[in-house]
Amino acid sequence: MSTSGPGPVENSEDIRLQLRSWPDVESYLKRCKGIIVPLGSTEQHGPTGAIGTDALTADAVALEVGRRSGVLVTPPQAFGMAEHHLGFAGTVSLQPSTLLAVMRDVVLSLATHGFERIFVINGHGGNIATTKAAFAEAYGEARRRQLPVAGQLQCKLANWFMAGPVFQEARKLYGDREGHHATPSEIALTLHLEPSLESLQRPLPDAAPAGPIHGPDDFRRRHPDGRMGSDPSLARAEHGATFLELAATALCKDLEQFLSHQNP
Repeated sequence: MSTSGPGPVENSEDIRLQLRSWPDVESYLKRCKGIIVPLGSTEQHGPTGAIGTDALTADAVALEVGRRSGVLVTPPQAFGMAEHHLGFAGTVSLQPSTLLAVMRDVVLSLATHGFERIFVINGHGGNIATTKAAFAEAYGEARRRQLPVAGQLQCKLANWFMAGPVFQEARKLYGDREGHHATPSEIALTLHLEPSLESLQRPLPDAAPAGPIHGPDDFRRRHPDGRMGSDPSLARAEHGATFLELAATALCKDLEQFLSHQNP
């Protein structure tokens, strides 16, 4: 059966999995075997950035991709691997082994119902290695359980902030002041999504440069305000609207190719 998406969603048909009934999902699976999983983090983003930045942005991009493609979107996984940010109040982190288990079980749950293509839209760099390891475990477990989709199951990690057009636009707008954490590009997207966050914005001194990460105490010592070479004061809500458009357009193309690819 085709894994291709069902097409753009009409206003009367919401692509959020949590607003569907189980018979709805069974009907959906007859025409599409793909699903989108937003993955973020709950961690500090400097003195002016929202703690939920990575989850807010991943969910927003995922929902926009879902609306355009007609592919279902799960609720966001808002907790990620953010151990190095635990020196800052409000950060909530999963151990790598915990995140791996969560993402493995999400994939296996979906595969049990017949989903063959799991497209994870990620908003946090610290999730990348662990999520890819979770995919590997899920493939093996699906075979061991002899799930009907085991031979067709594929997972893909799409980091919205690393999409080519997004990266290029960020460099054009901010140059080297984009930095590596609490970046103006991701802060701009949150300002577009949540206008109330404008009240947090203010000029900031130069941030400490990016470097290796050796745990939360070392991170807090070398990056005392939580930023890594970034200047989020450059962020504007209108920039965020542009980043959302660029990310959704790029990831829609990636999703289309992913859904259409057939195993040999």
